[in-house]
Amino acid sequence: MKTVIYIHGRGGNKAEAEHYKKFFPGFDVIGIEYKSDTPWEVGEEIKSAIEDLNVNRLILIANSIGAFFAMNANIEKYVTHAFFISPVVDMEKLIVNMMYGFGISEAELQKKEVIHTNSGEDLSWEYLCYVRSHPVCWNVPTDILYGSADQLISIDTIADFTHSHNASLTVMENGEHWFHTGEQMRFLDEWMEEKVLKAAF
Repeated sequence: MKTVIYIHGRGGNKAEAEHYKKFFPGFDVIGIEYKSDTPWEVGEEIKSAIEDLNVNRLILIANSIGAFFAMNANIEKYVTHAFFISPVVDMEKLIVNMMYGFGISEAELQKKEVIHTNSGEDLSWEYLCYVRSHPVCWNVPTDILYGSADQLISIDTIADFTHSHNASLTVMENGEHWFHTGEQMRFLDEWMEEKVLKAAF
């Protein structure tokens, strides 16, 4: 059986995979649930889940931080094609920007190790060090969907990743990081249909 796996973003769940079944008739479309928060732990969860499926090749759909986790899971050898929706492609830049926004220096984070922020997100020195020592290596044909009103990831960051990884980029004007409105979901669906047809799975 041909297989598609879906990796959700923060606050999501594996049930979101149901939305993508209509694009892949004849495929097993499977959502992967992860319980951890760190890339080294989530990466192990993702890799283990894929190995348990006992498939040689698969298609990947990943949303937001799910794309970052997937690229840190050492699963490239299984993935023939990837679809990323609002992907986190430069976690170091994201963390540094958060630190700047909260007025937190690297020295302070190193000293305290973990700092709780007003946004509910924790900043972790261990996490930042891991990201810096494990740069993303991704050599899979990838299509990216991005919203121009994304307040988490800048267009420059997405464009840099797209160019350096030979990926295709589609930008929805006024689209948000979280594609959820009727208009945004229609755009996402049309994008998926077009890209799946071009890839001719």
